[in-house]
Amino acid sequence: MFERFTAAARAVVGGAVEHADRTGSDCVGEPELLLALLDQRDSPAAAALDGLGAPRPAVVRDLAADRRRGSLSAADTAALAGLGIDVDAVVARVEETHGAGALTGGGRRAGRGKRVRRTFAPEGRAVLERALRIAAGRGDRRLGDEHLLLALTAGSGPAGVVLAGHGVTYDAVARVLAEPSARRAS
Repeated sequence: MFERFTAAARAVVGGAVEHADRTGSDCVGEPELLLALLDQRDSPAAAALDGLGAPRPAVVRDLAADRRRGSLSAADTAALAGLGIDVDAVVARVEETHGAGALTGGGRRAGRGKRVRRTFAPEGRAVLERALRIAAGRGDRRLGDEHLLLALTAGSGPAGVVLAGHGVTYDAVARVLAEPSARRAS
């Protein structure tokens, strides 16, 4: 599968693994792929994010807040608030008892520089598969980081929700990628 990836797409996958290592996540999922995409410069996905005015620091902050809440969606948080449950208060209490980041889903770190092989979570594999389908559907023979961005925005997972909150939707990304300036970044 990876032989069809451009250098930028390979950099995103490698960067996602590094983000998983840094956060102690057991596997690579949507958040790690998004963080690695946000690291990109001078690539089609970076041009699309810039063209949409996506504020990278705010996206990173919102993704961290989502992870801190155990990836509860805004809809889930609102529904619980309707029942009188303050998710932020619950998270604060859990972290008070069990330590900061207790709900992040990771926690096991590779000790003393030991590097462990990170696998892709089902959601991470789904993004890669969706990106391949998107590339094929667009008639592209190579899979670039723009296809990974489109795949993240096409899903309803944490990365797609955070991106949509900043106006980065599938349709918006596809529109920006179709512009001549974005095609030159390829």
